[in-house]
Amino acid sequence: MVRHLTTIFGMAAVFIGAGCQKSPSATTTAPPPPMTATNLPHLDHAQPKLPTLKLWLGAQELAAELALNETQWSTGMMFRTNLLENEAMLFVFPYPHQARFFMKNTVIPLSCAYIDSDGTILELHDMKPLDLTTIDAASDKVQYVLETRQGWFARNSVGVGTIIRTERGSLREVFFGQ
Repeated sequence: MVRHLTTIFGMAAVFIGAGCQKSPSATTTAPPPPMTATNLPHLDHAQPKLPTLKLWLGAQELAAELALNETQWSTGMMFRTNLLENEAMLFVFPYPHQARFFMKNTVIPLSCAYIDSDGTILELHDMKPLDLTTIDAASDKVQYVLETRQGWFARNSVGVGTIIRTERGSLREVFFGQ
């Protein structure tokens, strides 16, 4: 579940330099160099369970761990061996971009949703364990990525266009105060 972006280093700089309340201007932020499956700054073991947030996708509820920084994004579900049916991991990025995920060191079959800044699912993808092939988003508007057990979206009739809510409001309200 590790796989992340062509924008990891750029996003880390945004968190450090601008804080998580503001989005960088397209005219002031140069795109970061592309990331590959071999040069991500991930842990060499499973990361501890991260803080969670309840999410609702239609009538379905998930308990999602929150990946909020570069190491958490890069490590994701790597080296883990279990994920319960209604557990997930939500990757929260400081601004919309074209996400790129892959499955380095990830043995659990996963599905992922690429989600825009309003919390709307833009794309759904199944990912193969240990596959280093990137799954590039078709859109450059991805601000969140939600990973679940493979097939969860289909089993729960959650599709493209579904809006994700949290126990504390919209994704934007919770993470960016807007």
